[in-house]
Amino acid sequence: MIVRNFNDEEVIATTYVAHRGGIARMLLTSKELEAMDFFAIAQLMPEKEIETHIDPYEEIYFILEGSGIMQVGDEYREVKDGDAIFIPAGKPHGLKNNSDNRCTFLVVAATPK
Repeated sequence: MIVRNFNDEEVIATTYVAHRGGIARMLLTSKELEAMDFFAIAQLMPEKEIETHIDPYEEIYFILEGSGIMQVGDEYREVKDGDAIFIPAGKPHGLKNNSDNRCTFLVVAATPK
């Protein structure tokens, strides 16, 4: 059994700035996972954004708290806590926190077979 807390030393050591805006931590990576690339938690402070980018894997962003404007391809949509957003591999995507509150979300990534 693997149990990780986002405040564990080994998780804190993975902290990085994601696409020039979000602060992310890797909870689990391909070192432990067999069918997924990673499972992370990220925070986006007010008026910050995850710049539009393209990844070779599909992702799911799950908004835990807060809100923002999500871009997937040419679509833009308001998202809020409780929303799960599917991002196909190779699609441009980004997230902007347009609120006065922090936006916290989970990111699951898996390479399509």
